[in-house]
Amino acid sequence: MDAQFVSLLQALLEPDTAKVKSATSQLNQNFYKQPESVVALLNIVINHPQPELRQLASVEVRKLVGKHWNAINEAQKPQLRTQLLQSTTDEQQQLARHSKARVIAAIAKVDLEDGQWADLPAILQQAATSSTARHREVGVYIIYTLLETMPDVFQENLAQMLTLFNRTIQDPESVDVRVNTMLALSELAMVLDTEEDTASLKSFQATVPHMVKVLQSTIQEEDEEHTMQAFDVFNKLLSYESAFLNAHFGELLQFFMQVSAKSEIDDEVRSQAISFLMQAVRYRKLKVQSLKVGEHMTKMCLQIATELDEQPDEDDEISPARSALGLLDILSESLPPSQVAVPLLKAIGPFVQDSRPEYRRAGILALGMCVEGAPDFIATQLKEILPLVLHLLEDPATTVRSAALNGVSRLADDLAEDMGKEHAKLIPALIRNFDMALQGMRNSPKDSEEHDLNTHIVKASAMAVDSLIEGLEAEDAAKYVNELMPRFAMLLEHDDHKVQMAAVSAIGSIASASEGAFQPYFEQTMQTLGKYIEIKASEEELELRSMVIDSLGKIASAVGPEAFQQFVRPLMHASEEGLHLDNQRLKETSFILWSTLARVYEENFEPFLDGVVNSLFACLDQEETDAEIQLGAEASDLIGQEITIAGKKIKVAGANGHNEGDIDDIDEDELIKAMEEAEDDDDDDWDDLGAVTAVAMEKEIAVEVLGDVLTHSKGKFLPYMQKTIETTLPLLEHTFEGVRKSAISTLWRAFACLWGLAEDGGMQKWQPGVPLKVKPTADLEKLGDLVMRGTLSVWEEELDRATVTEINRNLAATLKLCGPAVLAPPTNPSQSTPLEQVTAAVMLILQRSHPCQKDEDEIDEPAVLEGESAEYDWLVIETAMEVVTALATALGPQFSELWKIFESPIVKYCSSQERFERSAAVGTMGECIEAMGAGCTPYTSRMFKLLLKRLSDEDPEAKSNAAYGMGLLCLHSTDAKEILPNYNTILGLLEPLLHKNNGASESEARLLDNAAGCVSRMIKKSPDSVPLDQALPHLVDLLPLKEDFRENEPVFDMIISLYQAQNPVIQSLTSKLLPIFEQVQQPPEDQISEDIRNKLTELTQYIRSQ
Repeated sequence: MDAQFVSLLQALLEPDTAKVKSATSQLNQNFYKQPESVVALLNIVINHPQPELRQLASVEVRKLVGKHWNAINEAQKPQLRTQLLQSTTDEQQQLARHSKARVIAAIAKVDLEDGQWADLPAILQQAATSSTARHREVGVYIIYTLLETMPDVFQENLAQMLTLFNRTIQDPESVDVRVNTMLALSELAMVLDTEEDTASLKSFQATVPHMVKVLQSTIQEEDEEHTMQAFDVFNKLLSYESAFLNAHFGELLQFFMQVSAKSEIDDEVRSQAISFLMQAVRYRKLKVQSLKVGEHMTKMCLQIATELDEQPDEDDEISPARSALGLLDILSESLPPSQVAVPLLKAIGPFVQDSRPEYRRAGILALGMCVEGAPDFIATQLKEILPLVLHLLEDPATTVRSAALNGVSRLADDLAEDMGKEHAKLIPALIRNFDMALQGMRNSPKDSEEHDLNTHIVKASAMAVDSLIEGLEAEDAAKYVNELMPRFAMLLEHDDHKVQMAAVSAIGSIASASEGAFQPYFEQTMQTLGKYIEIKASEEELELRSMVIDSLGKIASAVGPEAFQQFVRPLMHASEEGLHLDNQRLKETSFILWSTLARVYEENFEPFLDGVVNSLFACLDQEETDAEIQLGAEASDLIGQEITIAGKKIKVAGANGHNEGDIDDIDEDELIKAMEEAEDDDDDDWDDLGAVTAVAMEKEIAVEVLGDVLTHSKGKFLPYMQKTIETTLPLLEHTFEGVRKSAISTLWRAFACLWGLAEDGGMQKWQPGVPLKVKPTADLEKLGDLVMRGTLSVWEEELDRATVTEINRNLAATLKLCGPAVLAPPTNPSQSTPLEQVTAAVMLILQRSHPCQKDEDEIDEPAVLEGESAEYDWLVIETAMEVVTALATALGPQFSELWKIFESPIVKYCSSQERFERSAAVGTMGECIEAMGAGCTPYTSRMFKLLLKRLSDEDPEAKSNAAYGMGLLCLHSTDAKEILPNYNTILGLLEPLLHKNNGASESEARLLDNAAGCVSRMIKKSPDSVPLDQALPHLVDLLPLKEDFRENEPVFDMIISLYQAQNPVIQSLTSKLLPIFEQVQQPPEDQISEDIRNKLTELTQYIRSQ
């Protein structure tokens, strides 16, 4: 190798892309194909005076060692190894030193596998204990690179290595030795068997407090590089088995909380500490819950939130305050309300009353972050929360009002109906904020801080209206159309596209909520928005276009198919063009528009089906190769490169989807380091990045929209049904949980659609029980078997809670709609039946033992598993209870046998400390009694005692469900000895509930209705056991029921039966009842069933004829 070789290498360091490409090509073609290139590069690594070239040669030779090292003359190797080791030890420049260490690891990988260089591990251990700090630093670093390259290199002497690391982690002189030890330990953990090798595990655990000290000292020394390396190690260990950190987990959380809370520490360091806490809460939530640190963390986050920059900016970089708000979001989602929402609500009182605006703002922002994770609890506290919100909406500080508007949006997003009831107070306050800010915008210089703040308020007001108005009844929303529409319409041509987008979105929601009242603004709005459906000159225009298309879909739903007809074709054309403009949001919005228009036009959507369905198929058929994935900073060194993840080639993109930076912009050290780190990353490491391809996210929406379109277009979709099923079934195994979830939903909707069409075509209505009394068509049978088998295979192993929840919901809905057909036994009697598999899966969920309910590792605190749940965690259990009631519906009296299995966990939830758990479990029991009918008789005694106790529950929902269940038990059970002697006891508990209260809440009104239903069922079963002369006049005064129309059924059924029996008490109430009979036969239509309507008509005619 000659001078030309060296000059070509030097050309790689020049900031000239053309020269770099030319030199790379020549090196690859003329030099790197020859084994001698390795020797030449090693000589440069060892001897060249220029450190950048030594480092570059190290990077280059590592690529070639695996290919050429064995071809090198054996006589040369010992000297090369010795010189390389010595050169690495003597290297003054750290980057070059580390690059050389990695060359040693690359050569060792080849040599050690061939039985060569056997003394290297001993040499390195000796270096790591040298009296010279430089030698120790190099020795430990090479050990780290060896572990990285060959994880099992020290498998046989783990104990010896851990003894060494317990020493080097406490190195008295060198921070490099200590941090390098941490890096090595993070690699060693990969091969340590925590179950079999407990001695090594204890030795490893002993290093954790020392690791904390290392991080603590680097933070104190403001040593950014080593601090970030130490954080990386802790984040890695957190992603491994919990055993490594468990012994010191509480102390770790306390340490990271201390770092997070200290405002004098660098912001980036604090943000890293908060990030660790986020991951700890998300992935070790049961452990965090058992340590009861949720309240401490919550209060810490509230305090940190006071540091938020005064100027709100959507593009702000990560800061401790923003991170703390993010941590609050995760805390509320992962931990029970008692550890997060409850202490937060107590703590924010003083904050929102504080004289400092940053404290008032922090209070309302923190509250907003907790709504999504604990909506049920927050809903119970709205009476206390709303006055605070309304007060802050009138705050003198613009930043506080902005935060309060954000709070309204978040509350309304998750508590739409509850917040909607307060519209009379909230919407005028939002309008006042809008008007003040708009005036402020007009009166302030465009580039001033005041103008920016007012612009933010205008957007925030629009977003708050957007969220809030969708929770209003149409007649309530209609009251505000004339006030809101002119205000937002004037912003549609505003020069800030984000203001435009907020206004466009709000207008869509106003239309959706107000329905017919939007009609006067329809034509003008369509003319204005129509200008934007084809804009495409910039990314901003494409964003605005996608928002416009989304809102136009809402407007179509509001005004109906006839009024919107003239706009359908141009809108469909624009949406189809949007698929080809390389904008993911626009593509997804187009898909969602098709879903909306299919719902509006139903079978009349047929002219567009071919284009829509084929576009959705094209999306679902995309190969997820050569795709661009969007990654965070940890992958920034790989931007622009193609790598392989799970066997798929992926081109790495920057955070905005573009390749960032040219080679001209990177200095030599950065370039070499990037090349080096790119070489280091194994394919497996990419799992930790949580990368989701843009294509996968598109598929999630496309397959969901496919389900919407087939559901609404019904029989017109039949030509596409087979391909839909063939395309969707394989998606049950997709790596992205969002795609799996949507695929589950679409497959079950396809089955339900075909079932409905078959029933419309004359197929007999299903009957409960197995074997099936009504056999479905062969096609339905085959599809049901395919979908059920696919679902069961996902259900058993699925780790994503939302996907399991979706399975529960779909299976429950299908069983109620289509009956027991999908539970029929397989043709092979040796297999377990679908019914057995469904029962097993539901029991796992009810016992909190399903894979989706566990941390990454088992937890040894059974009390935590049986204790409180986060509301998000509860959802999967609640929907599993829906499957239980659906099984009861599908099986009828046969379900009596299954109740033996489900009884224990459901009864346990009936006594839970959490009101929502009690309510759901008691409701499930009632639904099961109704479905079983007389099949509930063997369980009468236990059910009666439980329901009787819950009739005194402090929670109106649980009490209401108990009344519902008790009435059904009295009606259906044939165990008269247990039930009838207790009638007076039941009536005594029901009597206080049977009083009208005009100011009653929704749950209190439902309680009254269910109590009325309970008494009616008791009378129907045994009229002689109830004092009718007292009960009936009181009951009639409550009619018609206002909240739970379902309970009108037993009430009027009982009244009709008493008339048929010519009961004198009911006959004496005829004058009161006749107007009620007329009233319930008026709209709303769902007050009574068709059967009861007909019977009431006959009864009324009979009474009038007398």
